Amino acid sequence: MTPALERRSLIEELAGKGIRMTAQRRAVIEVIQEAKEHLDAEALLERAREWHPHIDRATVYRTIDLLKKLRLIDELDLMHLEGEKHFYEVKTTREHVHLACFRCGRIQEFSSSLFEQLKSEISEQAGFTIRVTRLEVGGACRECAAHDPATLSP
Repeated sequence: MTPALERRSLIEELAGKGIRMTAQRRAVIEVIQEAKEHLDAEALLERAREWHPHIDRATVYRTIDLLKKLRLIDELDLMHLEGEKHFYEVKTTREHVHLACFRCGRIQEFSSSLFEQLKSEISEQAGFTIRVTRLEVGGACRECAAHDPATLSP
């Protein structure tokens, strides 16, 4: 099991870039920062309204766009789990693989030195400068596999 990956502080990063911080924007950013799971825009809106009841959908999308443009969050497309949904997470200090359980929908993050070696090998052999890496593996998490061995079948 991979230990929790270190995440950037969005508030510090934005302050360092001189970005104006409204109460509504701060609420959205705090929700993304504190999330223990991957959230879609609707879940971000619902949670942000707990902090600031008058946040509208446009503020959530504008904040997501800003954070994506500044490369502070990652957007994940996990279509096989929830239909056509996009999930957001704060960028980590180390890239990782997403392990998606088809049974319960849980997303685990996994990091390995082998993943880093693979990226280096790709760069060296293909002469390719990697800016972003996305890798998702689908299957059954440990708990689902233990309760239902049939989930291990392809």
